[in-house]
Amino acid sequence: MKKKVAVAMSGGVDSSLCAALLQEQGYEVLGITMQLSDDSREMNGVSSAATDARRVADFLGIEHVVADFRTLFSDKVVDYFLTEYLTARTPNPCVICNRFLKFGELLSFAKEKGADFLATGHYVRVEKEEDGSFSLKKGRDEKKDQSYVLYRLPREILSHILFPLGSYRKEETRALAQKLSLPVANKAESQEICFVPEDDYKAYLSQHRPNRFHTGDIVDMQGQILGQHRGLPFYTIGQRKGLGIAAAHPLYVIALDEANNRVIVGKNEELYASSLFASDVNWLMEEPTQEISVHAKIRYGSREVQANVLPLEDGAVKVSFLEPQRAVTPGQSVVFYSGERLVGGATIESRT
Repeated sequence: MKKKVAVAMSGGVDSSLCAALLQEQGYEVLGITMQLSDDSREMNGVSSAATDARRVADFLGIEHVVADFRTLFSDKVVDYFLTEYLTARTPNPCVICNRFLKFGELLSFAKEKGADFLATGHYVRVEKEEDGSFSLKKGRDEKKDQSYVLYRLPREILSHILFPLGSYRKEETRALAQKLSLPVANKAESQEICFVPEDDYKAYLSQHRPNRFHTGDIVDMQGQILGQHRGLPFYTIGQRKGLGIAAAHPLYVIALDEANNRVIVGKNEELYASSLFASDVNWLMEEPTQEISVHAKIRYGSREVQANVLPLEDGAVKVSFLEPQRAVTPGQSVVFYSGERLVGGATIESRT
């Protein structure tokens, strides 16, 4: 009897190829598209993403369904996104969406549909270890590796997840989709934040949380007032341009002081920190009881650096870097690796 796999189909090249490859491997494939928001491009109540996914499903001859997760997405992802910015933090909505929607509610939905596995088009790998446990590893394509945004997955679900593209490079997947004549083979890549038009988060914040922005002082590290800011959510750690202040040397945003509604600026060298505190840690290995050595990343696009992670109380950790890191940003994630294996991660609270 064929094993059944549900594929999260967004209508893009990667998820479409994912479905095609699993079908070739002999699985019974069910395509599921998550409806996450009211799309202005909807036709007959079905979003354009679902329309493209259904075209692919029809081409492959597989079943396709739409799962209405609009309320859950709004509650779990959009509200989190807005709240984090309004509390002077920088959110990572993909991390939250992956944990609670794709590999939370969608996995449950897939099981209700009789699926043995859930598959997505992420560039990452799940491998079975000698002791029978499962580990999450980087995708073969270092430029496309997406393990960073998957660190919050519960360890126990790894045996129920498939990532068919983890061993491919992006140029290979595009060429393979064209070879298979998939209807979306030449479709452009999706934008970075799926629910924010043109990736303009400032416009999105202004539209969805009007009257929540308050002007305040821009100050240097000594507290001297240098100018006025438009509202803390419009500024990010490490920002240089758009500050509207003049100085004898370049100034960068060092911190956002929510308590006093101030943007604190300083020299580039003042952006660096040798350690940080992080909370809400999730381990994809046996939880350590003492300090461990890892390679760590403090944002999706940063390079890995050597670090030591010290477990603290209540799911917190202190991360100390062998070389200082620039622009440590509260709200972002620090993620830990051991070689190719992702071993855990946490939400950055403060630099130290």
